[in-house]
Amino acid sequence: MSETVLQDGDVMVRSLRSLRRITLNRPKALNAITLDMAVTMTALLRGWADDPAVGAILLDGAGGRAFAAGGDIRALYDAAKSGDPLPERFWATEYHLNILIARYRKPVIAVMDGVVMGGGVGLSAHASHRVVTDRSSVAMPEVGIGFFPDVGVSFLLARAPGSIGGHLALTGDRIGAADAIYSGLADIHIPAARLGELPAALADCRNAQEVRARLDAMSISPSPGRLPAARSWIDRCYSANDVEVIFDRLRDCDAEAAHAALGVLGKVSPTSLKITLRNLRSAAAFKRVEQSFQQDYRIALACIAGHDFIEGIRATIVDKDRNPVWQPQRLADVTPEIVDRHFWSVGALELKFSD
Repeated sequence: MSETVLQDGDVMVRSLRSLRRITLNRPKALNAITLDMAVTMTALLRGWADDPAVGAILLDGAGGRAFAAGGDIRALYDAAKSGDPLPERFWATEYHLNILIARYRKPVIAVMDGVVMGGGVGLSAHASHRVVTDRSSVAMPEVGIGFFPDVGVSFLLARAPGSIGGHLALTGDRIGAADAIYSGLADIHIPAARLGELPAALADCRNAQEVRARLDAMSISPSPGRLPAARSWIDRCYSANDVEVIFDRLRDCDAEAAHAALGVLGKVSPTSLKITLRNLRSAAAFKRVEQSFQQDYRIALACIAGHDFIEGIRATIVDKDRNPVWQPQRLADVTPEIVDRHFWSVGALELKFSD
């Protein structure tokens, strides 16, 4: 039996017996997520939540190059320049969608094939079953555009082994399948060549145990990752609660990879580094992932109202000169007051989640 196409467009929806499949369908944009796509996915998931005909949800991306490379940051840039409140609506909708996935009562299988960044991590890393492949490239590189790793990922990275989360959040390091599993961002590795078998394998699944058994039957061990062997220098350097101290430890470290990380940190937004580290440290104490999303929303709104995020997008995708001018330009000039204002309450805009 073949899949039935229920909806086409930027979000393709297909049905195969009790399986519902949502495919992000903007391959030329590496499936970057728009507000309309987030609204559509939210409506679909809410509609299926209590539908007895629906057993499990499969999320994937079209084109073979990416699950999703993030959100549509050009739209955020244009909105900020024109005074449009799109960013408030986009992040609120996106974060509520991520929590809907995290709390979904039916199995959600996210296929993290190809590039998975930013908003793509938000859609996938909170799912009940997170599949990586030999083509997976997972990262949260937002500090490089004057933003920060949002979509609740700090809640997950704060619980990664040792100080791995700090390294990934501050450097935006791209990791493959094994390291994504090791870091707690994924669960299982399936060869990309077998992804076409997934819909039929999951078509009659009704619970998490059945889903996991089908996925396990298709899984193989991934190629070894880099992070376990790097724990010695990563834990030593990133355990500090001060970004300047992390810089000093990386500088004094004998590991070549530590010096490469220092080179990356020296180019990104100093403000982003400090708010990212604070966000990560506070997330370690949160009891519920919703708390991370609420804090992320405050930080995101402060970033869109500030300088570095707009400048980072300009330098990366508007003018493409790859030469952002951060304000402040030096870590020492990012005062506690600058950091604090990213964590202030946003009043009536505060995100609320039902239990």
